[in-house]
Amino acid sequence: NKMGVTAVLMLPLLLLGISGLLFIYQEVTRLWSKSAVQNKVVVITDAISGLGKECARVFHIGGARLVLCGKNWERLENLYDALTSTADPSKTFTPKLVLLDFSDISCVQDVAKEVLDCYGCVDVLINNASMKMKGPAHKISLELDKKIMDANYFGPITLTKVLLPNMISRRTGQIVLVNNIQGKFGIPFRTAYAASKHAVLGFFDCLRAEVEEYDVVVSTVSPTFIRSHQAYPGQGSWEASIWKFFFRKLTYGVHPMEVAEEVMRTVRRKKQEVFMANPIPKAAMYIRTFFPEFFFAVVACGVKEQLNVPEED
Repeated sequence: NKMGVTAVLMLPLLLLGISGLLFIYQEVTRLWSKSAVQNKVVVITDAISGLGKECARVFHIGGARLVLCGKNWERLENLYDALTSTADPSKTFTPKLVLLDFSDISCVQDVAKEVLDCYGCVDVLINNASMKMKGPAHKISLELDKKIMDANYFGPITLTKVLLPNMISRRTGQIVLVNNIQGKFGIPFRTAYAASKHAVLGFFDCLRAEVEEYDVVVSTVSPTFIRSHQAYPGQGSWEASIWKFFFRKLTYGVHPMEVAEEVMRTVRRKKQEVFMANPIPKAAMYIRTFFPEFFFAVVACGVKEQLNVPEED
């Protein structure tokens, strides 16, 4: 009986101790995150997107010298106002705004020169820009295919190539690619998007090995997909689709804030590859690798079901 009473009394103390350790760990991690990017020059592409804004917020609070790139000047200014109005000016730096539109690859060289002329170096490059497209392959024009490749592949690698010599000469720097699960395997009706994500992942995987000797870190962060709103998708006919169940039923996407915090952890720990996914997408990757015929059969079955579902008015 005495042992039972002791155990009951010890349980709250044990829980309190665990809670205290978790709190200390979170505080140490938070402070470590800040010191990891403090005074560092961090370039973020498509900073006006949902994820771009969250990355800007996290790195701005961390004391980074931000270069925020986007193709809309008004939205960049709105982001600038949001950051400077909430952060402590004694602990943060004023962000630099740069117009950058990957649909015009020729401007990338000038953008890189503008950044280097301003700060003299780039410590962290976060390639975040992305263009999405959904539709059957035979209905997507080659012109649109090329636009998607410019935004998702040629844009990021062009900016990377221009800034890379500076990192190599300084023997320091980190390049982060925010990619997608579709860089690992393709999803029907997203041929151009999946192709661009495969291509850019292949480029950065190769680059990682090439620049390791110069102490330049190449990281990829691949969530399943990033949702642009807080609410979960509503119930509908898509629930019956095997394909949708297989890849989306238990995920509902990752919130931009979660991805931004993971990008910060990736920079802090200099991790090479991060795959943000729940068990179902991870299982899909395993099946695609070791049981491809079964995987393709499931995908084809899901496509047939989707084609047979009547469109909602």
